[in-house]
Amino acid sequence: MKDMNRISKTFDALATQGKKALIPYVTAGDPNKEATVPMMHALVEAGADVIELGVPFSDPMADGPTIQLACERSLAHGTSLRDVLGMVAEFRQTNTTTPIVLMGYLNPVEAMGYPTFVELASKAGVDGVLVVDMPPEEARDVDAMFEQAGLDFIYLLAPTSTEERIKTIGEVGRGYVYYVSLRGVTGSAAIDVEDVERNLDRIRQHVKAPLCVGFGIQNAEAAARVSDVCDGVIVGSALVSRIAEQADNPQQAMKDVSELAHSMRVAMDAHEALEA
Repeated sequence: MKDMNRISKTFDALATQGKKALIPYVTAGDPNKEATVPMMHALVEAGADVIELGVPFSDPMADGPTIQLACERSLAHGTSLRDVLGMVAEFRQTNTTTPIVLMGYLNPVEAMGYPTFVELASKAGVDGVLVVDMPPEEARDVDAMFEQAGLDFIYLLAPTSTEERIKTIGEVGRGYVYYVSLRGVTGSAAIDVEDVERNLDRIRQHVKAPLCVGFGIQNAEAAARVSDVCDGVIVGSALVSRIAEQADNPQQAMKDVSELAHSMRVAMDAHEALEA
């Protein structure tokens, strides 16, 4: 098994600094394959602590129109799971510290085969995997394989999650837990921070891993407010929509995404300083 995972190191370091994680999501291969690695580096420069890299899939059922269209753009360029792992390996040539979490669906992983995927993901420098349509009960048979390779299995919790599911994820989840702040698909309406806080208080009774909040975080102000009640802020659709607006101009897309991520980082840090 690997030494302490980059994800754990990152959250430990942030905790000592009194800061919260900024976790941007982009879909690999969107707007094209060549743009992804420079986009990842730009996000780190903008203040990202962890990067969630979406593996494009033809039927992203948990995602709203924004990320569905990003998957379509990526797949139109023929982006495969092997391509995504290649992007991570390329990123690792010059960045060996920022954690990378692959986020996607079960089908591409099953098609590759679990042993092959785990071996290639670990070799490429992936730190965690979030498979939207694999609940913890179904992951038990393969979880040991992931853990042995130093890959954190990251799970989703929602406002509707039962006490039993929360306890289970508290026992088996590693890295961090992705709390879905809204009922519905990604890119949904504005976030209710008080509701999020109530639910996170309930989850913390059973889950010791960092709790990160995604869905509904559209701007710097929302990121700052949410960071007050959680360990990390996950931003996806707001960034991906910037890419969509400049799909024919990857350089401008990267600039727009960086600016939004940086504004969130600045607002989060300012908010934490005020609270300290």
